[in-house]
Amino acid sequence: MPKESSKAKATQILTRDDGAKVLSLEDLRLVVSDGPAKDQELALNRDKVCIGSDKRNDLVIPDDTVSRHHCELQKFGDSFLLKDLDSTNGTRLDGTSVREAFVTPGAVIEIGGTSIKVMSRSQQFAVEPSEKTEFGQLKGKSVKIREVFSILDRVAPTDATVLIQGETGTGKELVARAIHQFSHRAQEAFVVFDCSAVSPNLIESELFGHVKGSFTGAIADRRGAFEAAHRGTLFLDEIGELTEELQPKLLRAIEHKEIRRVGSEQALRVDVRLLAATNRNLAEEVKAGNFREDLFFRLSVIPVQMPALRQRKEDVAMLMEHFLNEVVSKSKMEHKVKGVNKKAMELLMEHSWPGNVRELRNVIEGAVAMSSGGKLEPKDFIFFARGDGAGQAQAQQGEGLIGQSLEEIEKTVIEGTLRSHRGNKMATAKTLGIAYSTLYEKLKKYGIES
Repeated sequence: MPKESSKAKATQILTRDDGAKVLSLEDLRLVVSDGPAKDQELALNRDKVCIGSDKRNDLVIPDDTVSRHHCELQKFGDSFLLKDLDSTNGTRLDGTSVREAFVTPGAVIEIGGTSIKVMSRSQQFAVEPSEKTEFGQLKGKSVKIREVFSILDRVAPTDATVLIQGETGTGKELVARAIHQFSHRAQEAFVVFDCSAVSPNLIESELFGHVKGSFTGAIADRRGAFEAAHRGTLFLDEIGELTEELQPKLLRAIEHKEIRRVGSEQALRVDVRLLAATNRNLAEEVKAGNFREDLFFRLSVIPVQMPALRQRKEDVAMLMEHFLNEVVSKSKMEHKVKGVNKKAMELLMEHSWPGNVRELRNVIEGAVAMSSGGKLEPKDFIFFARGDGAGQAQAQQGEGLIGQSLEEIEKTVIEGTLRSHRGNKMATAKTLGIAYSTLYEKLKKYGIES
């Protein structure tokens, strides 16, 4: 079983003494250090590199002791797997004969009378705000979000593991999807696995798969998320919720690039680009003993911190316009909403957005449903804030609803949403974020006719 001899980070974000952020990218190269082709170099910037004496190889070694097709380096995630191709004289890595082994910077590959060193050359880029105001489905013009765009622009084409942190609703999954979209794996699968949405006793099976008969209910072989994401991207959402029992198994899968289905002894090689997200502070979770330190460092090769919406208020107007256009274009309402008036815009800017971008979208969708057309007014907005005291808008929030009971407000919202969808109950339930059966009961309760 091939093992990685190092956990060195190939790509990472550094902070200089002056507080400025620097993105450090490692450029891996093969350098012939001894033999007939001494000083020849080749960048490891492709999925597979073939080495041998035949001229069709990527790295040609004119050495009589080297086979025509001697060995190859195959990319697996952010590592390279060295494979001997049944050569005559064998392949050695750091003096040890190998059939397969992961190589790391500083390693020496010996084939025949030739030595090849794996060299690492660091390139550093200052994290300056990007000139872009969009990256995938992410949007914003504030400095904070454009700094994120700058990091993503550099990191997306690599296979570096990214840990996305931020409050609920900041767009962590959109970051993961954007990274996949602009990577060389874009045409392969993007698999989302929510660690908080699966029962603890089923997570191992859902991640790694299982074989028939491995446990009660396993009536057939089943592949897990890792296999489904082979050659593509696996996004582990809410990674902070992963149980302590599964953390070492995930670490092993990441380090060895292989998994075992539950109930099987057979190791399966998997090539995935790993992305993870959490609204927890994993560094604090490590200190508290709730999260493995080695897994934390393996996941946080590139840490991306998504800013809260209250930290980038200058993006509210841009996001509002985007969501409004999106909601109106999908709406079947007879009247059309054409923007927001000045007081409504002031209301949106004053709100602290504890639910972040997701809350903004929901508020806009609800306001469109409540509106009678033209421009949105303060009375059209309903905020479900946590009341954190950070600049909450006061009486203006849904001022048309002040003095009404919660049941009256709920009835009004359901009627407005149902009207906006021209009586389509399924679409109404989806917009309100409730089950169809729940909507049916509420329609019956309030005597609402569709």
